Amino acid sequence: MEGTVRDVTAGPGLHRRSFLKHSGALGAAAAISTTLSACSSGPESTNETGGGRGTGTLTAVIGYGNDQSWDPTQTASAFCMAANHHIYEGLLDTDPLTRKPYAALATEVPADLQATTWRFTLREGATWHDGRPVTTEDVVFTFDRILDPKVTSLAKGFFASWLKEVRKVDARTVELVLKFPFPDGAPRLTLAKIMPKHVFGKPGGWDEATRGKAIGSGPYRQTAHHPKSNTTFAAFAAYNGPRKAAFKKMNWLSIVDAAPRVAKISGSSAGAQIADNIPYANIEQLQSEGLRVEGGAGMNHLFLLFNTAHEPFGDIRVRQALHYAVDRDKMIEAALRGHGKAATSFLDEGNPAHREAKTVYAYNPKKAEQLLAAAGVKNLKVKLTAVNVSWLVDCLPTIKASWDAVGVETTLEPQETAAVFGKLDQNKDFQVVAAASNPNQFGIDADLIMRYNYGPENLWMRYARWADKAEAKRLFSMMDKATREPDPAKKKEMTQDYLDVVAENAVIYPVVHNELMTAWDAEQLSGVRAQPYPGINLLQAKPSG
Repeated sequence: MEGTVRDVTAGPGLHRRSFLKHSGALGAAAAISTTLSACSSGPESTNETGGGRGTGTLTAVIGYGNDQSWDPTQTASAFCMAANHHIYEGLLDTDPLTRKPYAALATEVPADLQATTWRFTLREGATWHDGRPVTTEDVVFTFDRILDPKVTSLAKGFFASWLKEVRKVDARTVELVLKFPFPDGAPRLTLAKIMPKHVFGKPGGWDEATRGKAIGSGPYRQTAHHPKSNTTFAAFAAYNGPRKAAFKKMNWLSIVDAAPRVAKISGSSAGAQIADNIPYANIEQLQSEGLRVEGGAGMNHLFLLFNTAHEPFGDIRVRQALHYAVDRDKMIEAALRGHGKAATSFLDEGNPAHREAKTVYAYNPKKAEQLLAAAGVKNLKVKLTAVNVSWLVDCLPTIKASWDAVGVETTLEPQETAAVFGKLDQNKDFQVVAAASNPNQFGIDADLIMRYNYGPENLWMRYARWADKAEAKRLFSMMDKATREPDPAKKKEMTQDYLDVVAENAVIYPVVHNELMTAWDAEQLSGVRAQPYPGINLLQAKPSG
């Protein structure tokens, strides 16, 4: 899902768009899931709470849209997911880098994660931002939503395969009943942000969540939300959990265009203390101004999504040909300024489950031409729809030049991320989509990452129109067996085997994995760590001095 994606997201109600991301989105964002409008003239409400250096408000610049779904069970939006980590809590939450789980709404992490029943006691005195107490009914309400077979949600893909039910034991205790031992589920609980039943259980409540209403139990409460502009926060005075607010107020600006985003954090009149999605071309400039600029390398990637119901893209040889035709080295040098690596698997090389796939799409235009000829394809014309995440847009000319060079007449159609995924959600026809995604927004275990993109009821599979194919069903069966495998070494081997199937079919597949850059004023902020996925996490940051 930068963002990507879904942000990147949906189905009957996957308001997505999430993606990622990122945008989110589509990753990503993703992207979940998913959105991006230019902010060259500056957000309309930037000064609503003050902001900038030397004020009582932390001002952050996020390079993705804040106008996608804010529903934690649906979103893959980089902006919205990052914000929700400050507003809501899971029973457990995780460190943003190591992904080690810690007790959030619950009082402790279960001692035996190999057990098939996990019992949690809610933190005494936890309250919602509207003053009502957090209850076990809220916990059950949230998980019932995620596991409801009638509801298409992004979060379902992260839980339904291993979580059977969540039940109330008493006023402060709940139990999660697992289908089989699954220790990897503990860090995933941060994706089940507990939501107040009295707010979102009302008629139309989930639609309000989608549109941006956010009432949680976390250290920050949302104070205003202006889609395509900014979202503001204030410290929640009644919060009694483990990660207390360090800033009285925060103002997060959504600035998708690179130039105004950099301008907002640079120069003597800078109006922000931290910004993500820093363009590679501006790293040295910002460092020369005294800002700290650091990167995180992970799953973030540009991927190609093929509509297998639109011929000739149902032919595996055509999909492979278009991948072989892309000059990845040129893309990394020209567009990413060296901050990227050609994909050698669906997973990035730093992932613990990575193994070079049997099919690696090294630049081979001759092989691309041969595959197209074998498929009987001549004079192919491709409309490449793309999200407008800034670094991805820089990569598009290389794709066009590469495809044109093998006789594929290519038209580039970059659009706002929300527009791209809105059309996909409406099942409108398309040929190929280029988007940004980063499942690391959700976690780093391979099973989670693959279920974000692949699965019989997965949103992405609906976009690709591939889930009913025999090879897809074989893949899903391999994934299910690997999920249930208790032996870690064997599980890893089984995962790598089905990743070979994903690489060979290249229905949704990365072209490059790239590093994401974050810049901040270290004289004003401490405790900041650059993430290898879109967005920021300020739960361990604090004012300097």
